[in-house]
Parts: sequence; C-alpha cells; structure tokens
Amino acid sequence: MRALLVLPVLAAMLTLAGCDIDDFDGGWQHFSRDFHYSYACAPGSRISVETFNGSVEISSWDENNVEISGTKYGPTQAAADNLRIDIDRSTGSVAIRAVRPVERRNNQGARFVLKVPRAAVLERITASNGAIHTADGVGPSHFRTSNGSVRVERLHGRLDAETSNGPIDLVDTEGDAQLRTSNGNVDVRGLRGSLDSTTSNSAIRAEIDRTSSDVRATTNNGSIDLALPADFAAGIRAHTSNSSITVHLPPGINAHVIASTNNDSISSEFEMMVHGEISKTHLEGDIGKGGPLVDLDTSNGGIRILKGAR
Repeated sequence: MRALLVLPVLAAMLTLAGCDIDDFDGGWQHFSRDFHYSYACAPGSRISVETFNGSVEISSWDENNVEISGTKYGPTQAAADNLRIDIDRSTGSVAIRAVRPVERRNNQGARFVLKVPRAAVLERITASNGAIHTADGVGPSHFRTSNGSVRVERLHGRLDAETSNGPIDLVDTEGDAQLRTSNGNVDVRGLRGSLDSTTSNSAIRAEIDRTSSDVRATTNNGSIDLALPADFAAGIRAHTSNSSITVHLPPGINAHVIASTNNDSISSEFEMMVHGEISKTHLEGDIGKGGPLVDLDTSNGGIRILKGAR
C-alpha cells in the first residue's frame, strides 16, 4: 500500500531558523525554516532524493529508520514556509522531494541531511547548485547535480555520477563507476571496478585496486594519472589535450601500446617490441607478449609509462 505524505508548511515540528546565508544564492540574505522527520525503513530499501538550490548529505547507521533533516530557504519567511517537501513511502522505498514552485523565485531551495540504514540502496540523488556527499550505501546509484561537488565513500554497487563546475571524489568503492563533470577534477582512490571518466579543463587521477574491464579517461586541458593493480589485464584509453598523461602499469603486464603526442615527448620504463618507426612523439609496441590496447593520446603534453605502483 502506498501513502503520499504532503508535509504541511506550518507543521508544529518545523522550527524557525531565522535569517541565514547559504552558498547557492551567492551570499544574499534570506529566510529559512528547519525540518526533521523520522520513519521506519527496512534494510535494503531504495532511497531517492530530489532538491534544487541545495545540497544533499547522506550517511548510514545501524538503525532501521530513515532520519530526514534539512533547511528550506526563501527570500521571505513566507516563501521559506511555503516551500513544500513531499515524502512518498511505500514498501521497500522512500522518495523525498523538494517541490519547485510553479512561480519560480530567486533564493528558494532546500538542503537535506539524511541518515539511512547501512544496507539502503541510494537509488537516485538529484540536486542543483549544491553538493552531493554520501558515505556507505549500496548501488546501483545515479547522482546528478550542477555547480556542486560529488563525493562518494564506501559505496557497494555501480555508480553513475554527473555534475558541472564541480569535482568528483570517489573513495573506497566497489562497483563500476561512470563519472562525468566539467571544470572539476576527478579523483578516484581505492576503486574495485571499471572506470569511465570524463571532465574538461581539469585533471583525472585514479588509483584502481581491482578491475577486469578497460579503464577510460578523457579530459581537455587537464592531466591524467592512472595507477593500475598488479593483476591488471585489460585495456586503457587515456585522451587529453594540452597536458600530460602518466600511467603506472604492473611489471608483468602484457599489452599493446600506442602513444602519441604533439610538441612533447614519450618515455617508458618497459622494454618493448617496437612496431614501425619510433620517434619522440609517437610510439607503438608490445610489452611482454602483447595484449589489450593501451591507447594514450595528448597534445602539447608529455606521456610517461611507468613500472609499478605510484
């Protein structure tokens, strides 16, 4: 049985927070209203959050409840009070949404802070002009925001994350990761799964502990630095422009390497069986017995192929 709860704007449990300042409106003074709710939530439940002009922070705990706290903002106290928060609960799911008014006003929005059961599925988190930060949880997960960072820690399951004008930080996660941003660095540490990452005008840095799939990294005007695990046996595609590419490969790897650059040089710590002519700006050859393709391409940046861990 489904039950739709439309939370009244003048509910007694809401407390007035008075005037406040938040990041999304560039420092304009506005009014706010805090809220807090708690509901039973079984382990494995699917959690989704949708908001605008505000951040979302989710952490886990060992309780079978979901705690929903946050702050609504508006240019007047009435605007803050009247911003509606909907919570749609059904068996196995909790959907939380800040409802954007039909008549859009500047400086309105909502920020959420959630505590969820440790095995909850963080199904979909959508925000704008605010960060998304999650700790623990299960995928598959889809995270979307704009003008804000995305930080994900200890997620178990596939992740699809996208932002603009903000970095993506992935820490100690297990599952395939597809990461998209613009004008923000991508930093991955302790990934156990495949990586497909894209940014522009920023750097990509990844330390991968385990994967059986190709690693892909694409950026413009930013460097790429990839460290692969000892048993890595897949391919690499790293493309950038106007910056460098560095890859750290395990000593016993078998790979077919194609590396190209303009106006810089290529260096390798591996012995290679070279195919065709070798030059300062182009290299094609086999490491070991040859194998999956390691495709490295840049303009106006150097390429380094290093042996061993970073």
